[in-house]
Amino acid sequence: MKFVVLALLAAAASAAPQYEYAAPQPQYSSKEVVAILRDDRVMEDDGRYNFDVETANGIAVSEAGSLGVTGAINSAGYFAYTAPDGTPVRLQFVADENGFQPQGAHLPVAPAFPHPIPQFVLDQIAFAAEEDARKAREGKVSAPSNGYGVPL
Repeated sequence: MKFVVLALLAAAASAAPQYEYAAPQPQYSSKEVVAILRDDRVMEDDGRYNFDVETANGIAVSEAGSLGVTGAINSAGYFAYTAPDGTPVRLQFVADENGFQPQGAHLPVAPAFPHPIPQFVLDQIAFAAEEDARKAREGKVSAPSNGYGVPL
């Protein structure tokens, strides 16, 4: 029995890695060193904070926050940078009990609603209503189906 235990310990010791493990470097890492031009941070004991960071490659971040009524942190600020195509990007935001509310010229805007309903859609709705009325007059009202001819 002692021999079996000793053999298991020897096997476990020989199976242990005998080298240093080096984690693979991420593919997106950059060797470029960017100077930090400004890094101002203030953290208060009551939860208030603000920070301003600016780098030499044109990235700027500014944020301020304080404890909200519900106990969560309310914050507001902006970040700005230059997109790869040269377009300047600036996003201002407020994050509070109403959620994250970004604003920026680069963000997509939903179309105004209600938007006009195209005429072909109105024609199809009218046609379906006429068809339903005709079937009701003829007594051919069928049970609702799932679209595959199978009653619900």
